[in-house]
Amino acid sequence: MGTLYYGDNLDILRRYLRDETVDLVYLDPPFNSAQTYNAFFQEKDGTAAASQIKAFEDTWSWNQESEAVYRALTEQASQVKEVLEAFMTFLGRNDMMAYLTMMAPRLVELRRVLKPTGSLYLHCDPTASHYLKLLLDAVFGQDKFRNEIIWKRTSAHSGSKRWGPVHDVILFYSKCDHYHWHPVFQTYSEDYLESFYRFSDKQGRFRIGDLTGAGTRSGESGQPWRGVNPTAAGRHWAVPNKILVELFGEEITAWSVQEKLDALDKKGLIYWPPKGKVPGFKRYYNDQAGVPIVDVISDIDPISSQSAERLGYPTQKPLALLERIIQASSKPGDLVLDPFCGCGTTIDAAQTLDRKWIGIDITALATSLIKHRLREAHGNRIKIETIGEPTTPSEAGTLAGQDKYQFQWWALGLVGARPVQQKKGADHGIDGTIFFRDDPRAAKSEQIIIQVKAGKAGVDHVRDLRGVLDREKAAIGVLITLDLPTKPMEVEAASVGFYEHKLNGQKFPRLQLRTVKELMDGKGIERPSTVAATDETFKKAPKAQTKGQHQPGLDL
Repeated sequence: MGTLYYGDNLDILRRYLRDETVDLVYLDPPFNSAQTYNAFFQEKDGTAAASQIKAFEDTWSWNQESEAVYRALTEQASQVKEVLEAFMTFLGRNDMMAYLTMMAPRLVELRRVLKPTGSLYLHCDPTASHYLKLLLDAVFGQDKFRNEIIWKRTSAHSGSKRWGPVHDVILFYSKCDHYHWHPVFQTYSEDYLESFYRFSDKQGRFRIGDLTGAGTRSGESGQPWRGVNPTAAGRHWAVPNKILVELFGEEITAWSVQEKLDALDKKGLIYWPPKGKVPGFKRYYNDQAGVPIVDVISDIDPISSQSAERLGYPTQKPLALLERIIQASSKPGDLVLDPFCGCGTTIDAAQTLDRKWIGIDITALATSLIKHRLREAHGNRIKIETIGEPTTPSEAGTLAGQDKYQFQWWALGLVGARPVQQKKGADHGIDGTIFFRDDPRAAKSEQIIIQVKAGKAGVDHVRDLRGVLDREKAAIGVLITLDLPTKPMEVEAASVGFYEHKLNGQKFPRLQLRTVKELMDGKGIERPSTVAATDETFKKAPKAQTKGQHQPGLDL
């Protein structure tokens, strides 16, 4: 089970998360990289859908809120105050300063909720990484910096009069010196194996290691064995005691050096060269081991346009990258937090690796996409608690009054529709769509068109939706409202007729009226079931290969 929060992460952190309850934080906060990100929904052929949804604007600007936060942070003596004042002197009141000012209190709160053994990974690009490192030094302490990790996020990338920018930066900090760390290994490349594991016998592939060390010894490690005198070569016998203990047990420590060498030779672990006398130790390749992870990640590729993992979210990171971070800095049952969870890669990885998780996002669109992704990947076994979204029609009305677009995205999530919107303020008669195929031989999918009305709805809205249905040649239309439909609305909807299933002839009302209360009570759209039709609304997330099924309840 995990918890998904809808809202501003600063408010969520302060209101819901207690001190020292989180084991690992990963965050990939948006920054002003001079672009507006959109969440794309791919069609079945892999092309981008014609309509796009603005998920968030990756821009920050100095305003009254930034000024108020800056003044509050610099009123009390702290290292955060000092670094922010230094930034202000150097940067002035601009977009970068706004970004750093808004990040500062969030990093303070993230440190607060971390356990003493916890760690934080901040993913960013080189545009702001140097400023963020100074800010993290102020929040965590310079001595708690562990790594600057480089992830090669793309291949060749030309730069105008500069080296091609191909990497992201991940800053790794721990809360204390005794933090959780689990060694993780990446697989050997074939080139590495060909270069180092060049020999083989009936036991497998091996490389040759030294059985001697530099310098002479007067004791038994300097005595001859099998006609080989290490002292003559200025060396001494250096047997791999750790491997000997694994093979023979602790009693091996009482054996003489020559007895240990005899035991290794009997096991076939000593290599006798065809030329020369000094033997070597056979180190066999273990496909369960590999190269310890390093701070330059070049073996995890970005998500390609053709990848089954790609869901269309523009800043989506590879699942393998998050799995590596989670495996290195947490253990099964630990709690992982992503306060900017976007399309949910962090919590998908946490669920797969049997960790508890918390995700926070400020858009209803993101929370809807995440829930869809997790259920596709993990099936009905996953339990998701959502906090911050409306739980009653009254709360839904409040959301509609605050932000009609967030209300619209939330309502579409109730019926599993994907949003459709060209520009804020534009109304083309379609707020969301559902695609299904009731005849697998059909050339194209059938479409269910959704309209969401946050304000008062009347019969004219039903007539307008009827016109859109005819224009788009859609199978079914649904009007979602806060208030109960009037009698004229019901009569108009009934007059539109029925959609008939292509194969089994089952009929469904072609224009349906649903209130938010009905949807929240479980009354969905009358449509061909997933048994009788294939749902093609969203790109399917790959099924997770869950490494652990058990996820204890959250203890916050």
